[in-house]
Amino acid sequence: MNQHKPIPPSDAAPLYKKREPIYPKLVSGKFRSAKFGFMIFALAVYYILPWLRWDRGPDAPDQAVLADFAGGRFYFFFIEIWPQEVYYITGLLILAALGLFLVTSLFGRVWCGYACPQTVWTDLYIAVERFFEGDRNQRIKLDRAPWSFNKVWRKTGKHIVWILIAALTGGALVFYFHDAPSLVMNFFTGHAPATAYIFVALLTFTTYSLAGTMREQVCTYLCPWPRIQAALTDEHALNVTYRWDRGEPRGPHKKGETWDGRGDCVDCKACVTACPMGIDIRNGPQLECIHCALCIDACDDIMKKVDRPTGLIAYDTDTNVERRAAGLDSLPFKFLRPRVLIYVVLISAISALMVYGLATRSTFELNVLKDRSPSFVELSDGRIQNGYALKLVNKRGDEKAIRIDISGIEGAEYSLVGLEDGDMTVNVDGEHVDRFRLVIRIPSEFVSGNDSLRVTATDTETGEADTNIIPFSSPRS
Repeated sequence: MNQHKPIPPSDAAPLYKKREPIYPKLVSGKFRSAKFGFMIFALAVYYILPWLRWDRGPDAPDQAVLADFAGGRFYFFFIEIWPQEVYYITGLLILAALGLFLVTSLFGRVWCGYACPQTVWTDLYIAVERFFEGDRNQRIKLDRAPWSFNKVWRKTGKHIVWILIAALTGGALVFYFHDAPSLVMNFFTGHAPATAYIFVALLTFTTYSLAGTMREQVCTYLCPWPRIQAALTDEHALNVTYRWDRGEPRGPHKKGETWDGRGDCVDCKACVTACPMGIDIRNGPQLECIHCALCIDACDDIMKKVDRPTGLIAYDTDTNVERRAAGLDSLPFKFLRPRVLIYVVLISAISALMVYGLATRSTFELNVLKDRSPSFVELSDGRIQNGYALKLVNKRGDEKAIRIDISGIEGAEYSLVGLEDGDMTVNVDGEHVDRFRLVIRIPSEFVSGNDSLRVTATDTETGEADTNIIPFSSPRS
């Protein structure tokens, strides 16, 4: 029997490969400009939005966008969502997902390359790094150099700015859950809620770690989207593509040499040095590629220098690359495809439902909940009594007068505890929830054992009504 000696730990291959730092080179071009432009826009929206004001009346918060958990509201400019209307939030999330599916089916992972928060903040962090340490070659040289005063102050300055950006990022997110000006004052005077300090610290750490140190590892190992998006694209989707039908065979090219019998790729690796993910787009579709299109700018610049047509790397479809390789003409890009139409129809239908719901939703709401214990009480005169908790929600900013009516069983007597007998009209303040105790008594001869009542709340000014059907318990139930 053969005996296999275990490999000594010193000779064993490591389980995990050490991360190789990526030093993306700054390129110029339309896609680089678009990335800078969207980064500035996205960061401006994120940091400025909590400071915008929106007048909702004297007793309502005036922050335009606010998730007010203490008050049980979500405010988005003129839209106000109550806890029982959380389905609108669900609808927005579904629309966001479908929108992402639609964009992916048309343009590949353009979300990852431009709009993903990880991409936006990583781009910002790389810009700060480039400011302190220089472009690709300077950063490589600095990292390989021994420690000196020059290296220390550049590295220190970079990390200080990174931490400040991370802290501002965490602080800005917390502002969406509290009044921003008030929270700033309370935060620096030590009077802010403990949760504010905890979440700012947590988000500062995660932003610094994800955008500063982990970067491409987040997209490759932590994010599930690269695995999911493969099911959302097809051979007709536009993707950042190396046109191998034109570029191969590749190789160095000297000025004055003929281009006959070879491809346009001069193997300069400009696309590789520009890639923030550190991949070679010429190796075909790869999970790590975020479709930022910086390789397009880098390659176009080289093509201009060697006097060849641009577009060796470009947004293209797999179908057209294969057709050109077979000597056929490219086909026009198909915007209307079955999967695209399905996404458009779903987005349109859900959007229409949400708009209709917002336009026609009630201005107040009635909720009646029956007492569980005791489920009924037999009074000395033979009547059966049931108790209920009645809740009225006024979603408008002005006071409402609401009348309560009950029907369904003959001989029913009812009252609201705390009000005069027979008074069934109550005033509910604007943006307020009022709770009342409802008592209903019915003679036993009118009770069958399987009874229900209709409770209706009516706005005495507008006539708008809301109805609940409630059970009535008795010894015969």
